[in-house]
Amino acid sequence: MEKERLVLIGNGMAGIRTIEEILKRDPNRFQITVFGKEPHPNYNRIALSSVLQGDSSVDDIILNDYEWYEKNGIELYTGDPVVKVDKRRKKIHSKNGIVCEYDHLIFATGSNPFMLPLPGADKEGVIAFRDIKDCETMIETSKHYKKAAVIGGGLLGLEAARGLLNLNMETEVIHIFDYLMERQLDAPASDMLRRDLEEQGMRFHMNKQTEMIKGHDRVEGLKFKDGSFLEADLVVMAVGIKPNIELASDTGLKTERAIVVNDFMETSAKDIYAVGECAEHNGIAYGLVAPLYEQGKVLADHICSKETEGYHGSLMYTKLKVSGVDLFSAGQFQDEEDTRAIRVHDEFEGIYKKVVVKDNKVVGSVLYGDTSDSPRLLDMMKKGQDISNMNKAVILPSEDENSSGESPVVSMADDEQICDCNGVCKGEIVEAINNDGLSTVADITKHTNAGRSCGGCKPLVSDLLSATLGDEAVSNQKEPMCGCTDLSHDEVSEAIKEKQLSFTREVMNVLGWESEEGCSKCRPAINYYLGLNKPEEYEDDHTSRFINERVHANIQNDGTYSVVPRMYGGVTDPDQLRKIADTADKYEVPMLKVTGGQRIDMLGVNKEDLPSIWKDLGMNSGYAYAKSIRTVKTCVGEDFCRFGTQDSIGMGIQIEKKFERLNTPHKVKMAVSACPRNCAESGIKDIGIVGVEGAWEMYVGGNGGVDLRGGDLFCKVETGEELLDTMSAFLQYYREDARYLERTSHWVERVGLDHIRSVVLDDDEKRKQLIENMERALRARPKDPWTEVSENEAKQKELYEKKQLEVVQ
Repeated sequence: MEKERLVLIGNGMAGIRTIEEILKRDPNRFQITVFGKEPHPNYNRIALSSVLQGDSSVDDIILNDYEWYEKNGIELYTGDPVVKVDKRRKKIHSKNGIVCEYDHLIFATGSNPFMLPLPGADKEGVIAFRDIKDCETMIETSKHYKKAAVIGGGLLGLEAARGLLNLNMETEVIHIFDYLMERQLDAPASDMLRRDLEEQGMRFHMNKQTEMIKGHDRVEGLKFKDGSFLEADLVVMAVGIKPNIELASDTGLKTERAIVVNDFMETSAKDIYAVGECAEHNGIAYGLVAPLYEQGKVLADHICSKETEGYHGSLMYTKLKVSGVDLFSAGQFQDEEDTRAIRVHDEFEGIYKKVVVKDNKVVGSVLYGDTSDSPRLLDMMKKGQDISNMNKAVILPSEDENSSGESPVVSMADDEQICDCNGVCKGEIVEAINNDGLSTVADITKHTNAGRSCGGCKPLVSDLLSATLGDEAVSNQKEPMCGCTDLSHDEVSEAIKEKQLSFTREVMNVLGWESEEGCSKCRPAINYYLGLNKPEEYEDDHTSRFINERVHANIQNDGTYSVVPRMYGGVTDPDQLRKIADTADKYEVPMLKVTGGQRIDMLGVNKEDLPSIWKDLGMNSGYAYAKSIRTVKTCVGEDFCRFGTQDSIGMGIQIEKKFERLNTPHKVKMAVSACPRNCAESGIKDIGIVGVEGAWEMYVGGNGGVDLRGGDLFCKVETGEELLDTMSAFLQYYREDARYLERTSHWVERVGLDHIRSVVLDDDEKRKQLIENMERALRARPKDPWTEVSENEAKQKELYEKKQLEVVQ
């Protein structure tokens, strides 16, 4: 039977969750095509704050990678929004010229950030906080500027402000109202929140209304209506969102504040539906994840011809995702004439609890400092439970003086929800733990979706896991490499050595992978461990590498690429500069930028032009895209600087030429400074070298990113030869012992500096072996990839030739 054609406009959380629910119900019924505006697969927008705050990377918040789309037969077009819908002919037209017919069409276009129409709002440095690009802009800005202003003291604004603090920016929050988060908190809770955030470093300007944004081309500050002025290098507007309904309106769908839908998520046009922030049901457009997922389940039932009662609205609740702050708000939390409230207010402990009751039912709640009762209260509100015969300890179990102190999850009923975002109750999780042998929170998330969205329920999930299996059993559990296997990184690496495995598929077959093809987490890791074990025999599997490493260039947010030629030690000459300039002119490269690693970045290059540009440049790859040795940054050294004690340039070039193109578990950045003034920033590199009188100091485990970490002094050596040997031993031990995608900073902290010293410096036999292993690996390195590709027409055709309807992966 011919499949029905289902087209989804929008690659966000609501739309893709609807697709997931459809696949659960009838996996073979639809031919599915998805169009997304952003150049990314489906990711967790709620977790953007954790990326900005440095707790997660962009890869960590991907919900469905490209392989998921391929596995489910879904055709995905990223960076290609739909611009026209012909509902009479049942066709859509994308920005890039794709025309696609449909039998069913789902609008999941989400919302756009609301930008205040202030004079100067179009200046450089004025942004929203809505997507990955905004996060990347803030992170990049923090490297060059230090003063940030966030307009908006609501949930999103405070999350952005916390992230900017983590980026070492002076952060000011401007709010037009008397107190923060006025839509979710009452005054006492808001006051406590403000005090706690001020202790973290935020500064607040309440009852302030911005009049204009000052500056020339770039923002320089904010002028307020009271005449005062605030300096700012970056302005983040977090004042709300508005449903993205422009396409729906042009299509002729009924819209008010958003796209009007009925109880089955049907719009005013036949076979066209809407879910998520762009949909309006009974006059309400929801902006929280739980209602969007509830809508997705209803639409999945309806479109798959399953019986459903329809969607009847959702209870609104909020959890704040700011480090060091526990906050929960739900329902009607403000006092009214016909409400009463239970209150607990302990300023010494920083705890505030308020439960609002109307007609003997809980209708709202605010919890601050201790949110352990939130699942219980939400369940009571959803069920409309009569509390007339209940005392305070039943409604707020955490206030029971006779409580044993055990987790509230123990006393929860099986039908009470642990994960409200995804609608997962306690009984479902316990059943999955017992029946499917789940032993980690990650296992539970994979099998049940609990904790997959905001992550606020993960502590409860962890408690439930311990309560079900016992604390000791849980503490002994390892973290699997990915969802395809129960084996850890260490176990996979050891098995490859022990069983002398040679190919990616062989590893997966022998070690009993659940997924025949593996996934984007395990395949690159296996490829790395195979190359590590047999450097001279193993042929690299380029299909198991990330897109940047496959094509030897960094993909940008618009689908173009960047080219960073190698300049050893950051040193160049007029001939190289002329080549770069001439090539940039020839291929109309839109931007040239000096990188933090002292190289020149050619930004905005089309994929099909990459081989030709590399050939014209005639320079080696700078490996700015790879999990490998990146750059060796240098200061000018003793030949030019009056403070320099060593030849930092010469040593930097020697180091870079020795270790270039070496694969490592994660990117490795190095620097050489000629004196303790540290102009090359050696103190925050994976390996940093500092020249002192008659010797070199070697620092390790530094990280200059969001997770800032100063390097630890590893040793002090007298000669360049001894330094290179020590670096070889250290790098090889890192390559052999660290897990794939583990930075040196995390590895040093996990393993311990003293242990690494005992292996690399104190154990002569082990040191010698590590240096020999490094030399084997260096001998086995492939030739420069840019040169290889420019000489290989078959590879050019396979990887770089522009294909019609290409999906960027």
